[in-house]
Amino acid sequence: MTEEKNYKLLPHIDSPADLRKLDVKELPLLCEELRHDIIHELSVNPGHLASSLGVVELTVALHYVFDTPYDRIVWDVGHQAYGHKILTGRRDSFCTNRKLGGLKPFPFPSESEYDTFCCGHASNSVSAALGMAVAARLHGENRKVVAVIGDGAMSGGLAFEGINNAAGIPNNLLVILNDNNMSIDNSVGGMREYLLKLNTNTTYNNLRYRASKKLFDWGVLNEKRRKTIIRFNNSLKSILTRQQNMFEGMDIRYFGPTDGHDVIELVRVLRIVKDMRGPKLLHVHTVKGRGYAPAEENATVWHAPGRFDEESGKRLESKSDNPCPPKFQDVFGHTLLELAKQNEQIVGVTPAMPTGCSMNIMMHELPKRVFDVGIAEGHAVTFSGGMAKDGLLPFCNIYSSFMQRAYDNIIHDVAIMNLNVVLCLDRAGLVGEDGPTHHGAFDLAFLRPIPNITISSPYDERELRRLMFTAQQKDMGTFVIRYPRGRGSCVDWRCELEAVPVGKGRQLHYGDDVAVLSLGPIGTEVEKAIDLLQQEGASVKVAHYDMRFLKPIDEDILHEVGRKFKRVITVEDGVVSGGLGSAVLEFFADHGYQVDVERVGIPDAFVEHGTVAQLRAICKMDAEAILNIIKRPHPLTPPCE
Repeated sequence: MTEEKNYKLLPHIDSPADLRKLDVKELPLLCEELRHDIIHELSVNPGHLASSLGVVELTVALHYVFDTPYDRIVWDVGHQAYGHKILTGRRDSFCTNRKLGGLKPFPFPSESEYDTFCCGHASNSVSAALGMAVAARLHGENRKVVAVIGDGAMSGGLAFEGINNAAGIPNNLLVILNDNNMSIDNSVGGMREYLLKLNTNTTYNNLRYRASKKLFDWGVLNEKRRKTIIRFNNSLKSILTRQQNMFEGMDIRYFGPTDGHDVIELVRVLRIVKDMRGPKLLHVHTVKGRGYAPAEENATVWHAPGRFDEESGKRLESKSDNPCPPKFQDVFGHTLLELAKQNEQIVGVTPAMPTGCSMNIMMHELPKRVFDVGIAEGHAVTFSGGMAKDGLLPFCNIYSSFMQRAYDNIIHDVAIMNLNVVLCLDRAGLVGEDGPTHHGAFDLAFLRPIPNITISSPYDERELRRLMFTAQQKDMGTFVIRYPRGRGSCVDWRCELEAVPVGKGRQLHYGDDVAVLSLGPIGTEVEKAIDLLQQEGASVKVAHYDMRFLKPIDEDILHEVGRKFKRVITVEDGVVSGGLGSAVLEFFADHGYQVDVERVGIPDAFVEHGTVAQLRAICKMDAEAILNIIKRPHPLTPPCE
């Protein structure tokens, strides 16, 4: 909660309407207070820091100039939007951000009328905002629509598709390109270099605006003539300035670049472009982490730094942190480098997440063999397919929820040709505080129907290394390895590299009453449940199988279980519809086994945000819930007389 004694203006801003009562000269002070409030809140309640600090002035200017919520602001990459949340009636509840039952981690329409669209993934703002602009036009409304795209999201293909469409249909969309030269790591690719070179003269823009406005007022310039004149004008401008401007080449008015930290200048520019007809783009330069020295100096680390000391800038260990290193992602990064040194055909591919997935470890030592392709998941997969077609062995690491965007690429550009691409799905299963846009809930279900694909999930860190070693063996085809966010079982992960038999699971516990089949690290919850059962002295004897592979599934284990047990429980960190439980049910049905199967996993619903432990308890897939299911009487067992 904002401490009113520390601030002069912010405690009185309960909505953008209050903000618009201020004199424009008061806005720099408000920005200073808003920035300090974000730093203070996130020091004790972790979240996405650097991105929101970078757009403080832009956020204030947008809500000052535009009549929100009637006018629409569509945020791209929602971790930019903390200032937006604070200014739109959520200041006092911002301390609950990302907590179970509290504010959502990203803008979401069900939370506030000021949140116009869901924006947990990158690059969707232009398309969504264009749809709103067209809707306003068809409804005869004078509603202004603004898309704010930044943090490298302009490198995503969907953003280009939206820009291309905006150039071809009548609309008055304003796109604001928040150019901070970053996504989570430094932005890469041609777009980055292009944006650094763009420049447009402010005097020229002002003159052109006044001239075009007069022509419209006089009735000389209609829509058809406007486009013809703009094309001629853009061509003349390119000759005179010796510049090529991609946006103006598409009949999209370009303004900028302008200083994104000069709030008064931003207000002036936004007022100029606000009522212009046709699609337009304002290019704004910002600094990620602006106003907090540690975040400015290392924006990648301070993208989501966890708890920290506000004064010293020292990052603090979370009370809930598991003391044993390393995280699954770090085991992946170290193992990939180890394998790459042994196998010269191995290359790494990541869509703008080298640090997030720890591919930066290989990037540091073998920079020519790691490719950061920007926020472009579909391209990452097809690019990997192209390299695999000509003899390289790509390890393509994409977060599970982001891999959803590359589904056709997996099928059409990799699996259908049975190419040896290793698809590493980080952040699989419930991920915690980032909520439903980031839970890796669906990959098992959407990948299982695809032919020519192996789907695996390691029980612990050692199994991850062994699966990675297995995946790079000859003629393995398309090989998926999924693993969760964070740390695992505290095992000594530096084991010998050895191959795992593809499609073969293993039995971890022996028993005759109930069989539990698990896939991946969620199996540790099963082991905890069995330990609790033994501590209680219960008579139920549980057999626990770590399946390792969803596809091909271990049919020997399933035949054994089908013959021996009448009661089976499946446990998976993914949606129960279409995953391990469904595969087991299908197998038993196909082979005539009369088995009572209870499936444990993520329900058929979008799971909200909270800690992983809290969410597993809610979804009834933690050790206690599994224990209760094991102890539950079999429905076919007659009651005691």
